[in-house]
Amino acid sequence: MGGCCGSHRRCRAGLTTAARTHLIIRICERQGVPILADLAYQGGGPWLTTGIKRRPLQELTPTEKTVNRALAAARAPVEGGVARLKSWRIFRRFRCSPNRMTSIAKAILTLERQG
Repeated sequence: MGGCCGSHRRCRAGLTTAARTHLIIRICERQGVPILADLAYQGGGPWLTTGIKRRPLQELTPTEKTVNRALAAARAPVEGGVARLKSWRIFRRFRCSPNRMTSIAKAILTLERQG
């Protein structure tokens, strides 16, 4: 998800704040939907599952590496989908309600699958 704004750290902080502001994390928690996130989201709450960071001057154990690989494998399809959405020109400058954007994304996916 790099390249979304000038500073990578500022961007991640902004995304986490946006998720909290729009109650995304709380809604997922209530609905029982787990959230898989990358290391930048550590400390985002008990409902966020993130990888394990390497401690200073220590390597990850083989078990920790396996956990990180499994998490990365689970996130990969979603990351690919987000990359695909970002490639669609309509989303680059389009500003509207997130609810309307969802309907538009569904319509585009339907058209893309038929094409």
